[in-house]
Amino acid sequence: MGAQYSSREMIEKLVGFDTVSRSSNLALIDFVAEYLAGHGITATRVYNADKTKANLYATVGPQVEGGIVLSGHTDVVPVDGQPWVTDPFVLTEKDGRLYGRGTADMKSFSAIALAKVPEMLAKPLKYPLHFALSYDEEVGCLGAPAMIDEIATRLPRPRAVIVGEPTMMEVVSAHKGIMTLQTTVTGREAHSSLVEDGVSAVMVAVRLIAFIGDMMAENKARAMPDSPFWPPYSTLTCGIVNGGTAGNILARECRFLWDIRHIPEDNPLDFITRFQAYGEGVLLPPLRVIAPEAAIVTEIIANVPALAPEAQGEAEMLCRSLTGLNTTSAASYAAEAGQFQQAGFSTVLCGPGSITVAHQPNEYIELSQVKAGEQFLSKLIGRLCL
Repeated sequence: MGAQYSSREMIEKLVGFDTVSRSSNLALIDFVAEYLAGHGITATRVYNADKTKANLYATVGPQVEGGIVLSGHTDVVPVDGQPWVTDPFVLTEKDGRLYGRGTADMKSFSAIALAKVPEMLAKPLKYPLHFALSYDEEVGCLGAPAMIDEIATRLPRPRAVIVGEPTMMEVVSAHKGIMTLQTTVTGREAHSSLVEDGVSAVMVAVRLIAFIGDMMAENKARAMPDSPFWPPYSTLTCGIVNGGTAGNILARECRFLWDIRHIPEDNPLDFITRFQAYGEGVLLPPLRVIAPEAAIVTEIIANVPALAPEAQGEAEMLCRSLTGLNTTSAASYAAEAGQFQQAGFSTVLCGPGSITVAHQPNEYIELSQVKAGEQFLSKLIGRLCL
């Protein structure tokens, strides 16, 4: 008999691994693989290019179609500069809450599911449960696609995917997508008094950023009042700007990072096409009279598809029947659910904890939510025995 953990004990184990996205997650993945192996379950790792990080997927139950994927990311956001009262990587219980980085977002879901492995093995499952643990979700959902490809091609076809993001165990059937971009503007240096001799990359960038804001304002003006999202439109924002060397020099280069968080109905490429047309067609021609080398180059850093509601979707109907909820909601953040859906899987978000404390100092999950997650998964296990 392999090792057995309560949900709280497994949460404590997973939180104890520092899996901030800039670091490796292999220690956590190795622990999970060893734990599963102790129960006779073979796990498959899907590594990144330099093998410093890995996804993991594994099947509990018969190798037949119609199983359920339990999906969770193993990485967490940094704690640097945050005023934590407790050690973020040591689980601390206080006043009915478990504190620690990742307790809400989203190690608790995976921990509860892993703690349920003995229960899964003890029941006469007719359909399998598939674990799917990813890396680098927090930096653009970079890890999951390679694992999703293997699940799609190597496993018997699952009928639904449950991504356990913190939804307070409500069923979330839609989320926004996100595209992260970096734009580099190249101008020509000159003394700031000689504006006819140079091109300020910073001044060009300012106009481009303003154009980004104008596009968002247009989206807001045409927003549908009955949209389930908040804000109820695609947002475009600039988060980081770097450029220039001195106040009296026209900047040769300026870079800025921006993102598009789009509702399922919008194609982010349409905004990029307009952005590029404005830069190439309006801004650059007069600047190249002075500096032929002037340029605007935009690259896509991350691209995560939105999750669109599915009419009578298998995943939604399953989770609604397990939770007893007759309604669904939408999330304005992006998640890996859209990637699973893009691969052809019926997918929803449903997990314990609140997104309102995710990424915050003193992140926590209520013990009542842990219990709700346990009850949900026990019901799911029972359903797969029918």
